[in-house]
Amino acid sequence: MDSHLCRKKEQHMRVLDKLSSAMGRNDEQPNIALAEAIAERGDTGPVLELVGVLKGKDKAVRNDAIKVLYEVGERKPLLIAVHLQTFVHLLESKDNRMVWGAMCAVDAIASVTPKAVVAALPKIMAAVDKGSVITRDHAVKAMVKIAGDKKYATTVMPLLHEQLRTCPVNQLPMYAELVATVTSVPHAKATTSILSDRLVDVEQPPKRKRIEKVLRLLSK
Repeated sequence: MDSHLCRKKEQHMRVLDKLSSAMGRNDEQPNIALAEAIAERGDTGPVLELVGVLKGKDKAVRNDAIKVLYEVGERKPLLIAVHLQTFVHLLESKDNRMVWGAMCAVDAIASVTPKAVVAALPKIMAAVDKGSVITRDHAVKAMVKIAGDKKYATTVMPLLHEQLRTCPVNQLPMYAELVATVTSVPHAKATTSILSDRLVDVEQPPKRKRIEKVLRLLSK
């Protein structure tokens, strides 16, 4: 066998051997440690190997791989940014773990690939409509990152406003705080109106206080 192919196969095995499932572990620490090592080295090879198993038959390996990839993205987003379309495609998966894991990856790289993420917004929002709370949380966080750029605010702010209108009460304070950080003058009135309307439905005092604080900040 060609020596280059041998080295590639050995590297592939080493990467997969460091996943939690390969080590017989039920915790995520090996996956996080692997992500930290990949990010520190800036190594694209292991990233490519991990992306390659996302559609494999072994569910445990898939779950570990997506975990490592979005943890890498949180530390070095450019290392996984080239694989955005793979993550966007996974948003249509029937496996909920892959869906919200892929959304975590999209969130991690939104600030470095805003134009590409904006182009993927229809699929992102479709995943939000069908997905879990974690899926929605990371979609909102991704959109907030993009809305910070004036070029995309007009496109993204209406989507964020729709999330403020429709999200569960439990998520509302966090979403309000996030959206407020990118609410410029043209959008402040709409944000204020939505939060004021929804405040009526917020019964828990700590949640009300958080939203009221956001409303005070928006009024300044």
